[in-house]
Amino acid sequence: MLKTLGKQLHGYIKDSVLTPCFMVLEVIMEMVIPLLMASIIDNGVEAGDINHIYKIGGVMVVAAAIGLAAGILGGRYGARASAGLARNLRKGMYENIQTFSFANIDKFSTAGLVTRMTTDVTNIQNAYQMILRMCIRALFSLVCAMCMAFFISARLASIYLGAVLVLGCILGVIIHFAMKYFNQVFPKYDDLNESVQENVSAIRVVKAFVREDYERERFTKASNNLYNMFVKAESIVMLNSPVMMATVYTCIMLISWMGAKMIVFSELETGELMSLFTYCMNILMSLMMLSMVFVMITMSMASARRIAEVLNEKSSLTNPENPDTDVPDGSISFEHVNFSYHKNAAEWVLKDINLKIHSGETIGIIGGTGSSKTSLANLISRIYDVSEGAVKVGGKDVRSYDLETLRNQVAVVLQKNVLFSGTILENLRWGDMNASREECIHACKLACADEFITNLPDGYDTYIEQGGTNVSGGQKQRLCIARALLKKPKILILDDSTSAVDTATDAKIRKAFREEIPGTTKLIIAQRISSVENADRIIVMEDGAIDGFGTHEELLANNEIYRDIYESQTGGSGDFDEAGGAD
Repeated sequence: MLKTLGKQLHGYIKDSVLTPCFMVLEVIMEMVIPLLMASIIDNGVEAGDINHIYKIGGVMVVAAAIGLAAGILGGRYGARASAGLARNLRKGMYENIQTFSFANIDKFSTAGLVTRMTTDVTNIQNAYQMILRMCIRALFSLVCAMCMAFFISARLASIYLGAVLVLGCILGVIIHFAMKYFNQVFPKYDDLNESVQENVSAIRVVKAFVREDYERERFTKASNNLYNMFVKAESIVMLNSPVMMATVYTCIMLISWMGAKMIVFSELETGELMSLFTYCMNILMSLMMLSMVFVMITMSMASARRIAEVLNEKSSLTNPENPDTDVPDGSISFEHVNFSYHKNAAEWVLKDINLKIHSGETIGIIGGTGSSKTSLANLISRIYDVSEGAVKVGGKDVRSYDLETLRNQVAVVLQKNVLFSGTILENLRWGDMNASREECIHACKLACADEFITNLPDGYDTYIEQGGTNVSGGQKQRLCIARALLKKPKILILDDSTSAVDTATDAKIRKAFREEIPGTTKLIIAQRISSVENADRIIVMEDGAIDGFGTHEELLANNEIYRDIYESQTGGSGDFDEAGGAD
C-alpha cells in the first residue's frame, strides 16, 4: 500500500525532501533560543553585564529570523508536496479507471469511486502534510529538547522521559480502539454519496412519485450513521487531550518543586530552570502534535487502503503481445461460447452459442427480458471476455485485436443512452472528433434527428445539459445513433436504442441504414417485432440460449416463441401508429 502511494510522489520528491529539512532548521533555532535566554539571565542580568545582554540578544534575533524563514519555506514546500500528491492520486485513479473493463467497474460503486477521489484523497493530503511538517518538527523537537534537558539536568529530565513513555503507551491504546471505527467511517461516506447521487440524477422520478420524504429519510439515515461513527471515533481520540493536559501540569509541578530545591542547594542556576521549563513545554507540545499526527494517520490509513485498491486494480481485459490492428470486415461468429459475469457462478448467462453472421447483414435479436440479448452483444466489442469458446470478428478472435482498434470498428448504442454537457455538435463528435458540420448533419438525417435539431433555437449549437435532461428520450436515442454512425463502423449494434421512438421513425431509421450503410453489419436488439421483421435474419433468445435463427417467415413457421411474440404484438391492438411504419 505504501509503495503504491509512494509511486504517486513523482514530480514532488524535491518538495518532500526540502520540507523536513526546513522544519529541522526551524527546530534547531528554537532549541538554541532557550540556551541564549539562560545565558542572558545568568551571565547578563545577574552579573549586570549590559554588553553581554545586547550581544546575546542580537544572536537571538538572528536565530528567530532564521527560524521564521525556515518555517515559512517549510510550509510552502509542504503545501506543494501534499497538494501534488493529491493531484497525482486523483490523476492516477482516474486514468486507471479509464482502463477498467465492465467487470472491474462492477467491483466499485460510482459513489465509492467518487468518495475515493474526494474525501479519501483529501485525508491522505492532510496526513502527508502533517507528516512532512508537524511530525518531523515534533519528533526532532522532542529529541533535541530531551537532549538539551539531559545536558542541563539529567535528574529533572528523567521526569520528561517518564512522561513521554506514559503518553506513548496511552496514545497507542487510544489509536488501537479508534482505528476500528475509522475503518467503518469511510464506507459510510459511500452510502451518503450514493443517496445524493441517485436523488439528484433521478429527481424527476422522485418528484413524479412524490417520494421526497422517503429520500429525505434515506439521506438522514446515511448521514446519521456517518455522524454516529465519527462521534464514537472522536470520543475515543479526544481522551488524548485530558491525558495530555494532566501530564503537562504534573511535569510542571514536579519540575517546579524539584528545581526550586536544587536552586536552594546551588545544584541548579535560575536561568537553567527557566530553560528547563521552556524545554518542558517544547517536549509536551511535541507530544501533543505527534498525537494529532497519529490520529490523522489512523484516519488516513483506511483511506489509503481504499485508494490503493483502485490504483492496484488491473483490467481484466488486456491487449495481447502483438495485437492485430486491422479489422478486415464486419463478419461475426460465435463458436461454442459460454459466458458468465462471475467465475464461480452456478449457471452460464450464455450457453453454447453458435452463430455465423456475414459482413453487411442486418440481424435482429429478440427475446424476453433477461434472455441475455445484451450480454450476447457485449462480447462482440469485448466489453466482457467469453468464459469458454471464442467470438470472432472479421475472421479473427476478438482477443487478438488491439482493444482500441476493435472498438473503433464496433459502434454500440446502449440501452442507457448518455449525452454529455456541451453542444449537440460536441456530443456528435464523440463519434469522430474530426467530423465536419456537414458530416454531423448527414449522420443526424440518417438517424432522423435533424428534423428536431433544426427546430431548436440554436440548432446544432444547442447546449445539452448534463445527462441530456433538456431533450426527450427519443431525441436522446436518435442523437446517440447519429453519434455512433459518425464512427463509420464495420459493425453497428443498436441495443434497444429505438424503444423511445415511434414505429414510423423507427422504420425510417432502418430504411436509411439499408440504403446508406449497406456494408456495415447491423445488429438490432429490440422488443418490438416491427423493429426486426425486415432484418435479413433474426435471432430468438431464450434463457441465455439461441432458440431460433432465421428469416421472419421461417421463424413464424417454425419457432413457437417468435410466433407468440408476433401474435401478441399484432393480433389485437398492435402499435397505434403501425401504418406509418411502412417503408
